Amino acid sequence: MKCTHFLFGISFLITAVNVSCAQQSRQAVALFDGKTFQGWEGDTTNTWKIEDRALVGGSLTETVPHNDFLVTIQPYEDFILSLKFKLLGDEGFINAGIQFHSQRMDDPAYEMIGYQADLGKDYWASLYDESRRRKTLAAPDSVLVAEILKPNEWNDYMIRTKDGRIQLWLNGQKAVDYYEPDASIPQSGYIGLQIHGNGKAKVFYKDIVLEEL
Repeated sequence: MKCTHFLFGISFLITAVNVSCAQQSRQAVALFDGKTFQGWEGDTTNTWKIEDRALVGGSLTETVPHNDFLVTIQPYEDFILSLKFKLLGDEGFINAGIQFHSQRMDDPAYEMIGYQADLGKDYWASLYDESRRRKTLAAPDSVLVAEILKPNEWNDYMIRTKDGRIQLWLNGQKAVDYYEPDASIPQSGYIGLQIHGNGKAKVFYKDIVLEEL
């Protein structure tokens, strides 16, 4: 009996350690330290800056020549991503978004291909397929968006992706719940912060936190 109790104790300890390690691996981590571009790559000379602990893309005085992305150096699969954003500029031209399960393209080299949690007039909290199907895959009710969006202010955005199911929240309200029907569409890849081209606009991203599932 003593031996049995001893083995049971060892088994319980191993299980507890495994559970603890699994919980630790799922802890949310900050993808941006508020001070440097560590963990990110892109045009940090002209397009992307750091201002007041936020990653900032674009300009309100000069036209952004083309879409541009600041991209994580690490790919991710299933996760919950939360961040705050603010988008400024001429309402008719401002647009931005958060790429995920995405890759950089070879031609044009500044573009990305993959899912985008969209931002901008007529696209707030929509799920768009950038450079691939080139269409909105799912969109929230426009009445809901009008009620919860805070134009020109900080807004909360959350993306949850797990086994082909993609959910988007804007300011705590679920906006999109989408199931990918095409098994050939990759469900892993890089995260990219976008500023859309051909307009004078400035986008701010901060408090970027990711929890792998």
